[in-house]
Amino acid sequence: MSSQPSVPVDVARLREVLDGPWAEVREAHRTELDDSFLPVYGETGDQARERITGLLPRLPVTMGMPAAFPAEYGGRSDIGASIVATEMLAQVDLSLMVKAGVQWGLFGGAVLSLGTGRHHDAYLRDIVAGDILGCFAMTETGHGSDVQQLRTTCTYDPATQTFDLHTPHQAARKDYIGNAARDGRMAVVFAQLITNGQRHGVHAWLVPIRDAQGNPMPGVTIGDAGPKAGLLGVDNGRLSFDHVTVPRDMLLDRYGQVAADGTYSSPISNDSRRFFTMLGTLVRGRASVGGAAAAATKVALTVAVRYGDIRRQFSSPDAEREVLLNDYLAHQRKLLPALATTYALHFAQAELVAAIDQVQGGDGPVDEHRQRELESRAAGLKAAQTWHATRTIQMCREACGGAGYLAENRLPGLKADTDVFTTFEGDNTVLLQLVAKGLLTGYRDEFGSLDGWGRASFVAEQVREMVLERTAARSLIERLVSAVPGRDEEVAVTDRGWQLKAFEDRERHLLDGAVRRLRNGASTKKDRPFDIFNDVQDHVLAVAAAHVDRVTLEAFVAGIEATSDPAVKALLSRVCDLYALSVIEAHKGWFLEHGRLTPARAKVITAVVNNLLKELRPQMGTLVDGFGIPQSWLHCAILREEADRQEAMAAHDAAGDPQTVPA
Repeated sequence: MSSQPSVPVDVARLREVLDGPWAEVREAHRTELDDSFLPVYGETGDQARERITGLLPRLPVTMGMPAAFPAEYGGRSDIGASIVATEMLAQVDLSLMVKAGVQWGLFGGAVLSLGTGRHHDAYLRDIVAGDILGCFAMTETGHGSDVQQLRTTCTYDPATQTFDLHTPHQAARKDYIGNAARDGRMAVVFAQLITNGQRHGVHAWLVPIRDAQGNPMPGVTIGDAGPKAGLLGVDNGRLSFDHVTVPRDMLLDRYGQVAADGTYSSPISNDSRRFFTMLGTLVRGRASVGGAAAAATKVALTVAVRYGDIRRQFSSPDAEREVLLNDYLAHQRKLLPALATTYALHFAQAELVAAIDQVQGGDGPVDEHRQRELESRAAGLKAAQTWHATRTIQMCREACGGAGYLAENRLPGLKADTDVFTTFEGDNTVLLQLVAKGLLTGYRDEFGSLDGWGRASFVAEQVREMVLERTAARSLIERLVSAVPGRDEEVAVTDRGWQLKAFEDRERHLLDGAVRRLRNGASTKKDRPFDIFNDVQDHVLAVAAAHVDRVTLEAFVAGIEATSDPAVKALLSRVCDLYALSVIEAHKGWFLEHGRLTPARAKVITAVVNNLLKELRPQMGTLVDGFGIPQSWLHCAILREEADRQEAMAAHDAAGDPQTVPA
């Protein structure tokens, strides 16, 4: 193994690969978002809200989040551009990203996806322009993840041809609603539709919540969610409705219509299937959250890597100067595997965005099977990316020592602002259950995508087989896997086929075990469906995590294959080795326990990882430079101050100046 890639890497070529098909969107944000968009350290919540609201109208439109809307309403029908714009805003200010995401992703996206022509013509132009600020009122105090069981009701009265929107008790209050506490004028409200005495499941209505002067509308109670750990610029609030009258035509009725006489009709007869179809149209919100978390992680890693390339600590016997932090193996063990995982997730996110744009961006009907695949993949990646962000930003904070704890060095803000990402747009644990369900043939369709475990009856035959579908570069990956010899001991651990096979084998074995346990439970607990699932919940979560690891590796491999620049391709290949072997090393216990690794090979993997760290050490700066984050966006005092301090110390040492340079 060479000590470093033999061909110099052109950062511009690496950036081209990472910028991908929406490079113009990324570049537009780098060009248009100046220092006035950056966080203000030490501001109060009220100051942050005022600042963020003022910035909203200044954001790019055709190259920004509103790009997803049709051209006739001010966008350009480009869903991929909208998601990529979210990632770029996350690197500037996460409060601004969330505020914009509520306005154009959740609120506007719901009107676009769930409404029909009359809603679009009446409201979308003003929503895109920011003239109508709105909310997405789904979550309730008593029902967060379990959306299908929301308690808010909206009952139709044929005599008045209006709906009665009502919050029956405190647990049904809409909670943590972005844009509600201060700025929202309208809300997309999710509630149980009741007409002619019959419930038809959760639907959505467009409801005014404030008048032109900003006062609550009659029957609408608005409260502030209160101080939060982060995202100070987002005005999260609470909404309650006391028999609020809603006109019949304010029902967003793409998937369910109520006639003047109260007759209900829908193109989808099954309530559960209709509900999940409605939520499926909003999948880009989940993809945006995952992408934003990954983007924030890139900022943290850039700060930590650049700091480690200028900060010196302790000296070695054979060195005239103190040693750079990034030259210590312990520091490399922190930063480089996290950097490799960030690269892997970047390619997985890029593949997901392209798939969403392809499936949902056309004019024809959405392919239901592909839509379900997108829901599952978006859920899994969102969980992986947000957990990775939480771990990595904390690690970067520690890697910068006490300086990393100062607000002026950006890391505390990134840590506080991304922490909630693991539980909004779907709690990560619930999302992994969704992924696991999608892997079991005959199970997903029976139980839907987001409901709680075992709400319907269950029989063993419903779990029939495993579905292990490739997500990227199918022919290439199958060729690499099939080329692996039968005796794994004969294969180098850096063989890509061996790595792919190891990930695939882990997922398949875990999934097979989950199937067996579900069948066994079904045969002994037929009348206790909740217990059947609850007893194997830990197992199915492990299945989902293994699945996400596998599809992430496959996406990375596909991204490398599509790279034309030889030097960039070689570098990415070594980063991919580090990602794959770091995952295997982290799960070494499982691979040893199940006979997939010998103790000797397990030790080899650790040695190879350490060698990869040495090989990639000179490329750490190149790897973070490839993210293309403008220097000003880092908004980090420590990088400027430490560079100046080290320069002063070097000059002092060279001159032999006896005076002490302050630390």
